Amino acid sequence: MELRDKICSLVDAKADRFVQLNDSIWSTPELDFKETKSAAALIGALKAEGFQVEEGLAGIPTAFVGSWGSGKPVIGILGEFDALPGLSQKAGCPVKEPVEEGGNGHGCGHCALGSGSLAAAVAVKDYLQETGKAGTIRYYGCPGEEHGCGKMFMTRDGVFADLDAALTWHPGDSNSVWGISTLANRHIHFHFKGKTAHAAAAPQMGRSALDACELMNVGVNYLREHVIPEARIHYAYLDVGGDAPNVVQGTATTYYMIRAPKIKQVLELCDRVLDVARGAALMTGTEMTYEIKQGLCDYIPNRALSELAAECFSQVGAPEFDEADFALAKEFRATLSERERSAPPLAIAQLLGAPRAMEIAESGLCDVVLPYAHMPQMAMPGSTDVGDVSYAVPTAQLGSACAAIGTGAHTWQMTAQVGSAIGHKGLLTAGKALALTAARLFEDPAVIDRAKQEHKLNVPDGYLCPVPDDVKPSL
Repeated sequence: MELRDKICSLVDAKADRFVQLNDSIWSTPELDFKETKSAAALIGALKAEGFQVEEGLAGIPTAFVGSWGSGKPVIGILGEFDALPGLSQKAGCPVKEPVEEGGNGHGCGHCALGSGSLAAAVAVKDYLQETGKAGTIRYYGCPGEEHGCGKMFMTRDGVFADLDAALTWHPGDSNSVWGISTLANRHIHFHFKGKTAHAAAAPQMGRSALDACELMNVGVNYLREHVIPEARIHYAYLDVGGDAPNVVQGTATTYYMIRAPKIKQVLELCDRVLDVARGAALMTGTEMTYEIKQGLCDYIPNRALSELAAECFSQVGAPEFDEADFALAKEFRATLSERERSAPPLAIAQLLGAPRAMEIAESGLCDVVLPYAHMPQMAMPGSTDVGDVSYAVPTAQLGSACAAIGTGAHTWQMTAQVGSAIGHKGLLTAGKALALTAARLFEDPAVIDRAKQEHKLNVPDGYLCPVPDDVKPSL
């Protein structure tokens, strides 16, 4: 039996367990670092398969690792399981109808991500057990990707340090291996403290913290002309000092999120924003303090690993959707805007051409595996804590179709579809592609050697953590 057929049969043999696990996590959506039920379900599944589990990694109660086997190579498969607020939606329902009004929902598909990655880890364990090959397979339970930067804290704590390679995936609307980067970022709270006073009777006695925030924002707006065009500087007010206009506001806080293609660029830009904040405090006679809350590195796709993953994904093939899946997908596409439906999917169009992309889109679901394109100089307009792992160890990431073409992440439509047969088939396909990639690495460790050599060239200075050592997870 070919390795591809063997791995697929191992996933298929336990497919019902992984689908049930997805649905269990889907039905109890939990937010970052509070994913106690989701983590317990995954840990229970790992223990039932004979994995040794270590919990509470990096000081996070819901972070864990399950290990099976011994010796080298050590291959890690990353799983996530946190949900998002306000995205509750009935499974498979193409009409907006939340399970709980205002409740949480898996609008980024992390229920499928965690379950699909577990399918891969278990299949690799079964493969190692049957063949007697040396090596270690690990499943990493990574909480708080959405708002907690779980993998960043885990990377800083050395959780991934002894891995030879890391593999992961993400639910989406197409099938491909990521060959592009993501944006690095850092989150900072700037606190200004002034002095309250009666704004009419004695304004000269006051020192306005709110004025300091506004001057800081003006200064940063002028700064925007003099930074790299790919940088993004977002801000929001957390405290405006109160709602009385006749009081000079004594406190105010503004929250900045600073992004750039590379983490070094982010850190340099943060220093410039910090100088603006100091200037605002000086101009207003207030005091400024700041808190670095969290941050993420950019993702570095490892070409050696990614090309292997793309080859394995092509061998596994796209999810085998049936007529009912295509019909349901078309119902979900009907909920998108006319502009979203009429434009050919950009990623597919770039690789296959606009006519073929539109043909795939009109079918409702992506039923092909896209060719791999290694373009690490390009960054998608978002961030992920997988980037931090990629700075510490060679990493590859793929995307599997778990939703209709055009379905955006962080939407009720995604919540509905990852809880349906469409999502089930997508997660099992991802599990097979990841497991086959890992098995190939055990079969041919020379790929790992090439991946490590490439990693040294890409990250000559090693992991650069976006936050200082004293910044802890917001549990």
